[in-house]
Amino acid sequence: MKTYLLLKRFLDIVLSIVALVVLSPIFLVVSILDRIGDNKGPLFYRQVRIGLNGKSFKIIKFRSMVVNADERLRANPELYQEYIKNSYKLPEGRDPRITSLGHFLRKTSVDEIPQFINVLKGEMALIGPRPVVEEELSEYGKRVDKLLSVKPGAMGYWQASGRSNIGYPQRCEIELFYVDHASLSFDIKIFFKNIISIFRSEGAY
Repeated sequence: MKTYLLLKRFLDIVLSIVALVVLSPIFLVVSILDRIGDNKGPLFYRQVRIGLNGKSFKIIKFRSMVVNADERLRANPELYQEYIKNSYKLPEGRDPRITSLGHFLRKTSVDEIPQFINVLKGEMALIGPRPVVEEELSEYGKRVDKLLSVKPGAMGYWQASGRSNIGYPQRCEIELFYVDHASLSFDIKIFFKNIISIFRSEGAY
């Protein structure tokens, strides 16, 4: 296991550096488009997520929503309840916070690219359970410690299995299955399944 974790971290560093260099033109393009239309505001969106051993960190994404989107959601009790009931995500087409550019960024998963920065910093791994917001921890009940025993990932088995098309409690079983079976071969399999899922835009909205 120790050898696997060392190799996993080595690959995380190398692949995240390569990805950030190769995909750097996208940062420029998105920054230009960010100044057009209804998407004006900060280029990046940072949200507190729960990571390894319960330590919180700020996940980095290209901003796909209006400024102060989280505050607007909580200020609307009806919308917030719908968000909770729908596995902490509003149904496709029901989220008024998403900008016109944001729809494209989410559908293509381009909004996720800055997470390679989180991977490089060691807050996330390339492969692992998706990092959750604090409210989602309750979904794991007594098994929450198992979820938090590994680093969250930029790509994961849940994403490869259908992403937002799969809600709780099924998502718990998928994420914990990965924790129980984590290995280099499984990580490679999940990586390629995620690539295929991204090109098919499965569960991305």
